Amino acid sequence: MLPPDLAARIFNVSNLKGEFRLRSGTISNEYFDKYLFESDPQLLKEIALALQPLIPPGIDALAGLELGGVPIATMLSQVTGLPALFVRKQAKEYGTCKLAEGGDITGKHLLIVEDVVTSGGQVVLSTQELRNLGAQVTHAVCVIDRESGGTEKLAAEGLELRALFKMSELKQA
Repeated sequence: MLPPDLAARIFNVSNLKGEFRLRSGTISNEYFDKYLFESDPQLLKEIALALQPLIPPGIDALAGLELGGVPIATMLSQVTGLPALFVRKQAKEYGTCKLAEGGDITGKHLLIVEDVVTSGGQVVLSTQELRNLGAQVTHAVCVIDRESGGTEKLAAEGLELRALFKMSELKQA
């Protein structure tokens, strides 16, 4: 069960007003600065505990997307015992040249972990790359679904998005 004030606390900590260009290119008059809730250790732990029931059975590892998904995946790993992987936007060009750091992904059933989903563009790109490297990816979780087409875009790629909160729920809180 979610703490009754979790949505309000996330909203109050991270909602900024102004003019912001989102990753999707869309201009918004409000922005959820996920780093403000991700940098609060108590709030981040409560978010991870609330996300835990959204994890489907059979997941081998949590795949936190650079950069916002990494702290969430790390804390979720702590509360679930599932290993965390850190997925770059593109494979680094030096050292191990890996896309996903933290372990082998071949044949593993990964859960994409993201902070905020707007259009779902980065989730789709990362999923395609992980699948090309031999991972199984069927689900993604996020803290905030901005309700801007991401859920539908992910579904078209065979991904089910499970959001802790939709934008409308945060605004109501």
